Amino acid sequence: MLAILTGIAIITALYLARSIVAPITFALVLGVVVAPLADKLEKVGCPRVISASALLFVTSTVIVAAFLLLEPLLSTLVEQLPAIKRELRSWVAAMSEFIRGIETLGREIEETVGADGAAETESALPSVMDALWLAPNFGSKILIFIGTLFFFVLTRPELYAAAGPLKERLYLADRAVYRYFAAVTLVNIGLGTVTAVALGLIGINDAVVWGVAAGLLSLVLYLGPLMILTGLLIAGLTQFGGAAALLPPLVFLAINLSEAQFVTPAFVGQRLQVNPLVVFIAIIF
Repeated sequence: MLAILTGIAIITALYLARSIVAPITFALVLGVVVAPLADKLEKVGCPRVISASALLFVTSTVIVAAFLLLEPLLSTLVEQLPAIKRELRSWVAAMSEFIRGIETLGREIEETVGADGAAETESALPSVMDALWLAPNFGSKILIFIGTLFFFVLTRPELYAAAGPLKERLYLADRAVYRYFAAVTLVNIGLGTVTAVALGLIGINDAVVWGVAAGLLSLVLYLGPLMILTGLLIAGLTQFGGAAALLPPLVFLAINLSEAQFVTPAFVGQRLQVNPLVVFIAIIF
């Protein structure tokens, strides 16, 4: 009973502190990845505070650039929602010719998606007041992230020294994570490049942006590629329609399977054997 109550208390505490814990966790994960670079800079005579500041600037720039690159893609998908709904209704209408009783289902889908897709799209977007209300909370999370990442990189030797016997293991873990992340990043750059070229050849708009999204989201095990598959299905519905809408996700699926089964094991030299259920629940948590 004590263990159950302790578990409930921990989960409740994390939930109540999520606005603080989330950016701190994100900063610590990135700090573990970039901290070995600070060690290398320090060995060549660069002061720790300068290396920490430089790594903070580079990391923040990369994150902002990633969001800026993905923003046109997200905006396009939102703008295409009415066309997607019309395409889905046409699919339902076509199937209703072959399946008895599908007319009822078609009417239910019609009532669900609604005929005024554009109005629904506009109402789904946050208003200016919503944005102003969320701005202080978002800004505080950014400051927490920046402060945690900077001070972790700056004081990492002292923090690890305070761990006592675990000090050497922490440094070994840092180097292992750094090497793994570097290798996977190179693989994902290749994945994004091949995806952009393949999607461009079949005529998908913003193929380069889709390639960037594929490279970034592939860092998220299982769910990242699934998000790209869903997005490409939507893009296929809006651009091609009919059975041709399945071509973009099938092309990416073939590329992703080849990368996951052959390229990554050969290049990285090891597989991250994590149960998909564990990954899914961890991301949700």
